[in-house]
Amino acid sequence: MTTVQTKSIALIGLGMVSSTYLDALSNMGDSISLKGVLSSRPESAEQFINKHYATPSQSTPTIYQNVHAIAADDAIDFVLLTTPPNARKELVTALAKADKPILMEKPIERSFEAAVGLCELCESYDVPLGVMLQHRARPSAAALRNIINNEATGPLVAVEISVPWWREQAYYDEPGRGSYARDGGGVMISQAIHTLDLALQFTGPVDDVTALTATTSFHNMEAEDFVSAGLRFNNGAVGSVVCSTASYPGRTENIVLHYKNLSATLQSSLLILDWHNAPSETIGIETASGAGADPMAFTSDWHRFMIENFIASLQENATLLAPARSALSVHALIDAMERSGQSGHREAVIAS
Repeated sequence: MTTVQTKSIALIGLGMVSSTYLDALSNMGDSISLKGVLSSRPESAEQFINKHYATPSQSTPTIYQNVHAIAADDAIDFVLLTTPPNARKELVTALAKADKPILMEKPIERSFEAAVGLCELCESYDVPLGVMLQHRARPSAAALRNIINNEATGPLVAVEISVPWWREQAYYDEPGRGSYARDGGGVMISQAIHTLDLALQFTGPVDDVTALTATTSFHNMEAEDFVSAGLRFNNGAVGSVVCSTASYPGRTENIVLHYKNLSATLQSSLLILDWHNAPSETIGIETASGAGADPMAFTSDWHRFMIENFIASLQENATLLAPARSALSVHALIDAMERSGQSGHREAVIAS
């Protein structure tokens, strides 16, 4: 990544994932400075500062009182937004009006319609909005992109998507987690969204889905913790999806893309190429992805790459790897699977 000038940023939202962002920032050297933080609960902000900045210094971030203080701070170049999706609209509105670029945690919002609304809001103010869909930055995904540009693979025929994860009940005991009001749903929008989004980067759009959604007896939660779905793609391919947080002890997610001449398996940072008429190849290594009881058991390297890419897009007009509008496809797919699970019928995916 090209060296960039130091950027001053604010971090809004100090929940579980904030430590991953902070770790990513700490590995970026002098290219970035965390100027301040904001939490909906002042005590959370104080705990965050005390935990990560035990010895106060000039580099210790300030605690903002509200989003309007960040919006009014001319020193802030962009904002990292990691709140639950139900807290996004007011924050994004204030930041967009103040011309503050935003890189937000997935998902964009709780529903496809709300996600479209936030995209259109930022576009109306010409403010960059990116989404932390860091699986797009995996080296295995980059290697596969290069390979499928070679026509030797042939057309895509079938797709298998599997997210066999596990979460303890304690994970869902946090107020609002796994609810429609706070999160917009369960395993699809909170966990499988990464794998579904990455698959769509290679498959192209889905026309329609037939899904079963359920909440197993493993969990006391409002939304689904298990989904099984059949997909029909616009290019004629067919596919299957199984995603779960009820698959003890949790296994690494897989995307298998069956082309006419190649079956390619993406398994975290591992890429397995099974050619029909040539020796198989393995690229990369398997790494932890938060599939088990510890949801934070994954590297911050991909977060760092996404933040660096966001900076480069602002400073050097580099191509943004995950602009918010590009994430509407996965929101539309999740919306269709949710509707199909509720209706028991095949449902069309709304064009994004």
